[in-house]
Amino acid sequence: MKKGQVYEGIVERVDFPNKGVVRVGEETCIVKNSLPGQKVSFCVNKLRKGKAEGRLLEVMEKSPLETGSPCSHFGLCGGCTYLSMAYEEQAKMKAEQVKKLLDGVLTGRQEAYLWEGIRQSPQQYEYRNKMEFSFGDEVKDGPLALGMHKRGSFYDIVTVSGCKLVDEDYRRILSAVLAYFSQRKVSFFHRLTHEGFLRHLLVRKASKTGEILVALVTTSQPSGGEEGPESLLQGFCETVKSVSLSGTLAGILHITNDSPADVIQSDKTEVLYGQDFFYEELLGLRFKISVFSFFQTNSYGAEVLYRTVREYIGDLESDSAASGKVVFDLYSGTGTIAQLMAPAAKKVIGVEIVEEAVLAARKNAEANGLSNCEFIAGDVLKVLDSLTEKPDLIILDPPRDGIHPKALPKIINYGVERIVYISCKPTSLARDLEVFLENGYVVERAAAVDQFPWTANVETVCLLSKGEIDSKKVGVEFSLEDMDMSGFRKGATYQEIKDYVKEQTGLSVSSLYIAQVKRKCGLDVGQNYNLPKNDDAKVPQCPPEKEVAIREALEYFCMI
Repeated sequence: MKKGQVYEGIVERVDFPNKGVVRVGEETCIVKNSLPGQKVSFCVNKLRKGKAEGRLLEVMEKSPLETGSPCSHFGLCGGCTYLSMAYEEQAKMKAEQVKKLLDGVLTGRQEAYLWEGIRQSPQQYEYRNKMEFSFGDEVKDGPLALGMHKRGSFYDIVTVSGCKLVDEDYRRILSAVLAYFSQRKVSFFHRLTHEGFLRHLLVRKASKTGEILVALVTTSQPSGGEEGPESLLQGFCETVKSVSLSGTLAGILHITNDSPADVIQSDKTEVLYGQDFFYEELLGLRFKISVFSFFQTNSYGAEVLYRTVREYIGDLESDSAASGKVVFDLYSGTGTIAQLMAPAAKKVIGVEIVEEAVLAARKNAEANGLSNCEFIAGDVLKVLDSLTEKPDLIILDPPRDGIHPKALPKIINYGVERIVYISCKPTSLARDLEVFLENGYVVERAAAVDQFPWTANVETVCLLSKGEIDSKKVGVEFSLEDMDMSGFRKGATYQEIKDYVKEQTGLSVSSLYIAQVKRKCGLDVGQNYNLPKNDDAKVPQCPPEKEVAIREALEYFCMI
């Protein structure tokens, strides 16, 4: 295959995450957003070490697995990937993707493990308990839109008033808010010029209690409409309150965010109505959730996930009393798993880097009457050095990029008999399992859990146990240089940033532009890297649209 050439082929399979493998004669190419059995045309945009990647141009023939989409936005909106497939088929495909990754690590290196397939979400539609809608326009200078980013676009927004991932309350709130601001011709925040007022509408609804939290995110700039900000916000509040809802409105907030980055954060938060939190229930426990609290976005699927974890942990209680065990819950978030473990353990210690999540975990544990939970705010990598207690069991639930490679030997050196690893990105799990296997652990059983129906994401739960190496004392020595770090995204080379920007936007960016944007973000680029040779030299400046694309890449690689 040649770069820049257009080809046609049949999608043989889809690997995680959303990587269609298209066959063209004797060659294959990775094409995202395609489905098994489709005939597609694509343009090759990357060739590296004999591997080709392409951009989908057209689906020429549908897959036999496609049954039609119940959502009018599918294909245009970037939220769903597999919505045109039957649910059983997409669940089967996710299970195959995860097993293929695990088998690639485990086959030939340990005895057979128990693969338990995929545990499906109890509710396939209207399952999300949180949505972050963006303000913008669907076409340049078009009418105000409120919804999700158009597939493959940084700028265009699709109004998703018929979204099937959320229930009717979300759709009614979205439609009412969009109509209110459209009538008043209020400006939205332009990502290139950094000018405008409206940014996001965040809606959270507890699946079990039905309580709803609505937050409008704006800049502090003038609204562009005729009304002043106070009157405009009061009207927004009354509009939301007037919507007929099946749930109960717990609070309405106004969040000011003047950051140039396209993220939801708070410079200032004002409660316009009610309170800034609500309650959700999981497996008999009650959790207080604020607008920024981390919580599983599928409450129904979360119960399946946590039951799976508790089932795996249940195997540990046969030899000795669970009440005598110390459990480490690393990357504990708001402490959901820790609190589910607490009734059966002597003590549970949770470690989480997000301080707000730790504060929420402490309050939730107290409200649930759990006195044997301790939550520590800090990086797992550093906190493990200061802990004096030794665990009998470790639960790992790291972010998408997996466990920091320098934290792995510290975890392994505890020498615990069993470890339960929960992963929201199976490629990161596969990378980390390599290290566990090299240091005496084996995978006993594993299952996928479909927390995110119709999307390309999937959770995986693994139970690891010690092999024949003495579990009371194990020394770990390995070189980080020998590890496959391709899946651990905490930084990127200039070439990787260029490739990402090209693939996502079609823009070509230079090292000079990347260095300029990195400096603006406070990142180190080397003392003299890409600086002018003299004070009179004219240096081209990065255009706004390319700066936005580079910032997106830096965010993707977790550099900002």
